[in-house]
Amino acid sequence: MSKSTIVFVKAREIQSLRGHPGVEAIVKTECGAVGRAICTAGISIGTHEIPFAYDGGEKWRGKGVMRAVNAVNEMIAPAIIGMDAAKQIEVDGAMLKIGKDVLGGNATGAVSAAVLKAGAAALGIPLYAHIGGASAYMLPVPGTGCLGGSNRYGDHAAHSGGKPSHAFMAYGFDTFSDASYALWDISNRWRDELKAAFGNDFGAMYGPSIPPGVVKSDTELWDIMAETINKYGYENRIGIQVDIASDTYFNKQTQKFEGLFDSTPRTMDELFDFLVDMPKKWPFVIMEDPLPEDDYEMTGKFTRAVDIQVTGDDLFTTNPARVLEGIKHGAANTVLLKVNQIGTITEAFDMVSLAYNNGYAVMPCSSRGEGVDICDYSVGLKVGSVRESGTGEYANRFIEIEEELGSRAKFTGIHGLKGSRFALK
Repeated sequence: MSKSTIVFVKAREIQSLRGHPGVEAIVKTECGAVGRAICTAGISIGTHEIPFAYDGGEKWRGKGVMRAVNAVNEMIAPAIIGMDAAKQIEVDGAMLKIGKDVLGGNATGAVSAAVLKAGAAALGIPLYAHIGGASAYMLPVPGTGCLGGSNRYGDHAAHSGGKPSHAFMAYGFDTFSDASYALWDISNRWRDELKAAFGNDFGAMYGPSIPPGVVKSDTELWDIMAETINKYGYENRIGIQVDIASDTYFNKQTQKFEGLFDSTPRTMDELFDFLVDMPKKWPFVIMEDPLPEDDYEMTGKFTRAVDIQVTGDDLFTTNPARVLEGIKHGAANTVLLKVNQIGTITEAFDMVSLAYNNGYAVMPCSSRGEGVDICDYSVGLKVGSVRESGTGEYANRFIEIEEELGSRAKFTGIHGLKGSRFALK
């Protein structure tokens, strides 16, 4: 029995920051190393994500996860106890043999991530080094939320889940630490500018949601963002990321997108033209899920029409088959990584390799329970940019990694962003 042999596996139902229950898995090895991981659903869920196991009924409004917890304790634990946590593919394979349809993606996702962390702890190495080995030394372009979505312009998007959401992305700096400070600074400046414009910052440090009636169009807010960036010396150093989730705003009855960016209903072609103009007029550097999640052809056309990073989340759902379809159409140039969308670390990392081998970038996201572990994922997988990373506990972990790496640490900077605008500069 090696020090990384799995000797204990347990799961429990927890309350997540998303406002609904999640699955926490705990994995222990022979040497006492422990890995803990949480898997929870997001606010915006693609229709092609791996199904979670939910309890139904009235408790937790049907979103209880004791079915998944029991699947871990009664089926997964007996299957993987005695296996080596350092051999991720074998452990994940044992769960896949039982079947994600039987266990639930929230059960396999939590355990898989916990095994990864337990394996790193048993080997006595940082998680990023366990994932990426000696080549794990790149620090990604960080971001921080600056504007949340809301039902500002009509009733159709009342359940938009806070989309479109925006973030400042700091890319024109020499080190991650410098970029992180710039995000702290611009966030405070942004709050000051909102107060000056509206007499209220709407909680700007945490991505405000501007209530109805304050502005007639999000373009007014984009103007203030751009002015803030330029006014304080961050032009061509800080840009804007937007997660659009356009499907949220599509009215099947009228066949138009309603309440997205303003009160004007738009056809697909009208929305397409509006989106293409956005990075020409404002400093957008990343646009996520700009068009419907199954429209690879139109997303491919859009990607060719702009010179910035186009990220697919609901478009790809961390699924190799969907990524291959995107590659065929040239749809997007970056894949959002959410382990729980596919169900195991092995499958998610296989998707990363597929994306890299076909010229796509990868952008991890921590919205499904990964928390600060996303920092180690990012460095280990050598990604270019991460939205939730520029301030708070995420920044602290990245800066800690930067210090651990010392002179080996490199900041991706402008080259961490995908798109012809950022190439060879």
